Amino acid sequence: MTLPWGRIERRLRQFLPGRAVVARRQELLTYDSDGLTLHRQEPPLAVLPETTEQVAAVLSLCHEEGVPFVARGSGTGLSGGAVAEQESLLVVTSRMRSVLALDLENQRITVQPGVINSWVTRAVSGDGFYYAPDPSSQVVCSIGGNVAENAGGVHCLKYGVTSNHVLELEVVLPDGRITRLGGSLAEMPGLDLRGVFIGSEGTLGIATAITLRLLRQPQTVQVLLADFPSMEAAGEAVRRVTEAGVLPAGMEIMDNFTINAVDDLFGCDEYPRDAAAVLLIELDGRLEEVDAAALRTMELCRRAGARSLRRAESDTDRALLWKGRKSAFAAVGRITPTYYVQDGVVPRSALPAVLAAIELLSRRYSLPVANVFHAGDGNLHPLILYDASQEGVQDRVQALGADILRLCIDAGGSITGEHGVGADKRCYMDWMFSPDDLSTMRLVRQAFDPEGRANPGKLFPTPRSCGESARLARTVRVNVAAGKEADRPLPASLEVF
Repeated sequence: MTLPWGRIERRLRQFLPGRAVVARRQELLTYDSDGLTLHRQEPPLAVLPETTEQVAAVLSLCHEEGVPFVARGSGTGLSGGAVAEQESLLVVTSRMRSVLALDLENQRITVQPGVINSWVTRAVSGDGFYYAPDPSSQVVCSIGGNVAENAGGVHCLKYGVTSNHVLELEVVLPDGRITRLGGSLAEMPGLDLRGVFIGSEGTLGIATAITLRLLRQPQTVQVLLADFPSMEAAGEAVRRVTEAGVLPAGMEIMDNFTINAVDDLFGCDEYPRDAAAVLLIELDGRLEEVDAAALRTMELCRRAGARSLRRAESDTDRALLWKGRKSAFAAVGRITPTYYVQDGVVPRSALPAVLAAIELLSRRYSLPVANVFHAGDGNLHPLILYDASQEGVQDRVQALGADILRLCIDAGGSITGEHGVGADKRCYMDWMFSPDDLSTMRLVRQAFDPEGRANPGKLFPTPRSCGESARLARTVRVNVAAGKEADRPLPASLEVF
């Protein structure tokens, strides 16, 4: 059924500023994908509200007209979650960029959803505070999008993901009503509806004001760079450090392909080009504790096979070491025409074997895979490199991505750590959850959105979007423990044994 978009546009223009309604096709093309360009669909109409009241008016109109809607922030997501696949109104929050309240005495700040992640720290750093969640895209991603996807980042190992730092949400429900979830205190009585909303990927409504928890800046910060002759040795170093009880603020690994891509991007050899992998470890806290932890960590890295170690203590040196990691995706993008990034999670103890298995899959599909990831919490970000002009290559790319996620699940992990499910991974949800699990999740969604108009088709598998394709994907059987292919393929799954 085609919706009456001409009438809807006229009604929207009655209460929104003229520049807040986008109807020209040339402008709508801006919104045909998020950061995962594999999924593209141009929306029929988009609006850019600036206040909670405007968002409420838009969703009230959608409720009255029976119009589905999709919320979108900066568009940096990597799961196709902000794409209007079905005929839907796109509600873009990128103009909602105000700091609404600042309460340093109680270490909290309230912002609109379009505020950029790094702006929060910038607003309070002069007073000795910062905002801990720091996705690699933090200079462009928005807080509203971080809430929708429950984004993580380098510091999630020690400080947790977005849900650990959101106190209260002002939310416009799909029928246009405004409500508040959570409160000014970290622990509130009653059901944790704040926690339900965070990570719901726009399927329960739109957050229009978000109260965040601020942290005091640590007394000192040090960053260690260790390079290794193999990816397995780098994974072993991660295992040893965490097993020893050291709790870094973050631990990140880059493989050789990514190392050289980053060095080429900046025109210098900041990371050793011949290393199979580098491990970045950030330690923060009191000076004496950090010094002791740094010495212990360096020794553990040596025992795991580190070839060399570098210790950065000044702000300039630390920023230089992190610059490459934060720019890794962009650096790879300069080399390959296109790439497809996955977001699986595995237990830290399984890192060495799973990374070896990914290499086997890469060779089997004849598709290079660059690895750069949050090693401390086992959150892998394999980048599958390909040329989109090759016939049939996207099917191979998606099949390899599915096999990597199957591998993560069978190793005791998950299909996503911070990028969300969206459109990209909805067909794999039943790999992790039983029919009863998924039914319960849908009941929660229906309580917020009985008509299913908020971000329709996302998050959950449907016959229309998935059919049996996910279950019937052909994969290779990999012996993770031995790091080699078995004698024969399995038709349905990648088995870890």
